[in-house]
Amino acid sequence: MNLLGIWIASFLTLCIFSFLYKDNPFFRFAESLFAGVSLGYYIGQEADQTIRPNLIEPLRTNFAGNWDLLIPALIGVNLYTRYIPKANWWARWSLAIYVGYYVGVNMVQKLHGEVLPQMQSTVVPLSLSAGPMGLLNNLILIAGVLSVLIYFFFSLEHKGAVGLTSRVGIWFLMLGFGAAFGYTVMGRVSLLIGRLNYLITQWAMGTVDALGRLL
Repeated sequence: MNLLGIWIASFLTLCIFSFLYKDNPFFRFAESLFAGVSLGYYIGQEADQTIRPNLIEPLRTNFAGNWDLLIPALIGVNLYTRYIPKANWWARWSLAIYVGYYVGVNMVQKLHGEVLPQMQSTVVPLSLSAGPMGLLNNLILIAGVLSVLIYFFFSLEHKGAVGLTSRVGIWFLMLGFGAAFGYTVMGRVSLLIGRLNYLITQWAMGTVDALGRLL
């Protein structure tokens, strides 16, 4: 049974790899299966870990004390009116509330989790107390931040010193984009190595071992 699962996983992996040749029915089958399984798993997780403990259980155990939970429940159910042609505009109200709530909550989290720590990391000392290399790194960091900010400052015409600084900012941006792209490529290559390792060690070697035991 374990070997059967390995063969199914290996077959689906090869179906995905077949896209390297061209689009084909095997790739579309594996892609659709992956999307369907992922969606089903996500719905199950949401129902079991979000809707049941936060809505169903409080209403079931203490309806009088938690009746106000019906309001967000109705707002959520109202999203599905978009599938009713004559009442699909009702879903806009729920969508507007959801987007406004998400932006309000997420904005505070982003400020405290990303913007403020990044600003704090940008304020670095320009002294030899950090060592020669540390001082050089801090100078490069400050030059990069200032030049990139000037590149996005459009209230002044980008010519002369401003234009030269903005061009330096473009180089820093390209370096940042290149590093991000390289990090993404490394992640994809790591996934590819993992799948190739699975095909060799689990599928090929596992099948050989199973045949050896049978013979």
